[in-house]
Amino acid sequence: MGKAKIGIVTVSDRASAGVYEDLSGKAIIDTLNDYLTSEWEPVYEVIPDERDVIEATLIRMADEDGCSLVVTTGGTGPAKRDVTPEATEAVCDRMMPGFGELMRQVSLQYVPTAILSRQTAGLRADTLIVNLPGKPKSIRECLDAVFPAIPYCIDLMEGPYLECDEAVIKPFRPKK
Repeated sequence: MGKAKIGIVTVSDRASAGVYEDLSGKAIIDTLNDYLTSEWEPVYEVIPDERDVIEATLIRMADEDGCSLVVTTGGTGPAKRDVTPEATEAVCDRMMPGFGELMRQVSLQYVPTAILSRQTAGLRADTLIVNLPGKPKSIRECLDAVFPAIPYCIDLMEGPYLECDEAVIKPFRPKK
């Protein structure tokens, strides 16, 4: 299959306001570098909290860039500008609600406001799209919870085989 392409999208109004250091996107890249031993290529973007821009970015990463996985950060709260879940649902063929349920369950162990989070996940053709919260610490906690299922999900969609450092994260794949 070759090198996996993984989309990383930071959704933030601060991105269009000039100088901005994207700690959340970097946290995703660092976490994936910790997890993955197979080669992968990030397709990375920082975009504003605008539904049409989010939708267009997700569509392009899935349909044109060939990303087997797209991970977003930001825009999952209750604020009026937080529209990442709506954009994700609009571009997906099927939703994967278990991802959001597990991320909220894990986050509730750390903060009671995790119930305000609206993370979700869905499938667009051969691409898994996962919405993460915006805080770097929460990103790692949520990815630690859901990532064990991601390589097998991508296997089922006939995507690239993701190999992991099992001392860091152990993916679940059923025994044949």
